Amino acid sequence: MKNKNITRILSLGMAAALMLQVTACGQKTEEAVNTADTQASVSVEEATTTDQQDTESDVQKENPQTASDIAAKISEGLPALNIIDDKYRTTYEIFVYSFYDSDGDGIGDLQGVIDKLDYVNDGDDETFTDLGCNEIWLMPISPSPTYHKYDITDYKDIDPVYGTLEDFDKLLAACHDRGVRLIIDLVLNHTSSEHQWFKDATRYLRDHPEITELYTGASDDAQGDPIEDLVDKCPYLYYYNFTKTNQSGYEKVAGTDWYYEARFWSGMPDLNLDNDMVKEEISDITQFWIDRGVDGFRLDAVTSYYTDNDTSSIEFMTWLNDTVKGQKADAYMVGEAWTNLSRYSKYYASGIDSFFAFELSGSESVIATVARGKKSPRAYAEATANAEKELEEVREDYIDAPFFTNHDMARAAGYFVGRGSENMVKMAGALNLLMGGNAFVYYGEELGMKGSGKDENKRAPMQWVSADSGDLTGMCDGPKDMEKFDMTYPSLQEQAEDPYSIYNYYKKAIRLRNTFPVIARGKTVPVEELSDDYLGAFVRTMTPENPVIGESGADAEYEPILVLINNDKESKAIDLSKWSGTGNKPTLAYQINVGEEASTLEGTTLTIPSYGIVVIE
Repeated sequence: MKNKNITRILSLGMAAALMLQVTACGQKTEEAVNTADTQASVSVEEATTTDQQDTESDVQKENPQTASDIAAKISEGLPALNIIDDKYRTTYEIFVYSFYDSDGDGIGDLQGVIDKLDYVNDGDDETFTDLGCNEIWLMPISPSPTYHKYDITDYKDIDPVYGTLEDFDKLLAACHDRGVRLIIDLVLNHTSSEHQWFKDATRYLRDHPEITELYTGASDDAQGDPIEDLVDKCPYLYYYNFTKTNQSGYEKVAGTDWYYEARFWSGMPDLNLDNDMVKEEISDITQFWIDRGVDGFRLDAVTSYYTDNDTSSIEFMTWLNDTVKGQKADAYMVGEAWTNLSRYSKYYASGIDSFFAFELSGSESVIATVARGKKSPRAYAEATANAEKELEEVREDYIDAPFFTNHDMARAAGYFVGRGSENMVKMAGALNLLMGGNAFVYYGEELGMKGSGKDENKRAPMQWVSADSGDLTGMCDGPKDMEKFDMTYPSLQEQAEDPYSIYNYYKKAIRLRNTFPVIARGKTVPVEELSDDYLGAFVRTMTPENPVIGESGADAEYEPILVLINNDKESKAIDLSKWSGTGNKPTLAYQINVGEEASTLEGTTLTIPSYGIVVIE
């Protein structure tokens, strides 16, 4: 082992030089994650101790380098960034509660996000010490009785454990100074049962047992018109869906014979989105945050706006889109429609910019199976191209919202076990970031954090330092009901100093996205001639009818690229001349590798190492 480590130490600089030489540059439980995945993610730590990981650890001990040294080495010679200021971004999802604690109470806060903004994006294109994400999505930050805060009591304030509106304003200004946009969660399907609207409505029902109907001609089939006297005396009776009939999805109003709709949980009464007064409240809420400067909203649980009624949900979202865009023309909105592509594609008719690509996310998605080596990367190219076509049929100006995991799903580290699992974690992250649209990354995925089972486990503290570190400043305690478990992969402190860590791999994958604008904005054309059982190739181009490298006819900043992916356990050589679209002199423009072995291009012969990704111009 010792001699092997010495060889690796000597080769680190050579490998880096070679690499540079060849580069020109809510609440619902996810049913798709099965019990086996959950159990695997809990035990994956023991299964992923490989010779490669041991060797890399020993190398770092014998050849210590700072995170800045590593960042400089990795970024040297990479092509310049080409970031377009539009809605096609790379978005970092933050659960404030578990991100960074600025005041020592064990709970993350808005000042903590400010303190760690340079980690997400430092605003300097010349550095490589930040992730490079240029948009942030904050999970709910408004007052709430729960840790997750998806049951809101006041839509126009900040939960005291997170800080104040002034803290939010400081965060927003700091984001904008860095060219980072900020969107916040907008939870409209329900409020908290502790919201004053609901408390006033239920108190009125308890105080007035003589009320038998809220609508003229009320029935299960037709509500009729609101009773005017009741509207005047207690308008909040119409903010929710009350009935005398006990039915599925409804809860009893204590002390009365009334029931209220609460599809998620008794503490989350559903709003009556047909009510004009509720719509006025929503318009007032979005205007409040837009006036403060937010760049848009993430819409929670949109398929639940109207239970089993996509038509009504889409109609409501059409109103919401028109309302918000009337307040801020370039506001960005992304909806959570947790369903299959054939269903959520229809929601684009509402005008909402994006919907999360659930079809391609999670433990059994094409991303996961390709990362495991169970399917050829050609399957990824084909699935991506097919999804683009289906969405385009609904609306040409759609913006896809790819992601691999989120706060309701088991983390990716639990999807991959055994020898080579770290390479699988890396490739899955890259495949997500290679998709078109506005790509989302859940905090900690760039470190290979794990967490499965109960929701609290999926929202564990960001691993800035290891638990045995002498200085735990900023580390959060996490949700109180979170189970105790150890992370499989090291903390940021350690990974930042390892050139082959998951963290540094993610940075290169995000930088790839920020270097070639066509990745986010173009269309996918699979290249069958360059694909086989373990090799996938596709062109990302603005003109899919003419997928030839260098001949897109688009502006120079949107030039097409050829992407090749090798998920074999061995390196692969491919003759690019098998496909005429590369031309006579293809250029190896960018590559992402899981280890020190790099891709090479000699003439038209490209050699890609195991789990390597290459961009050809």
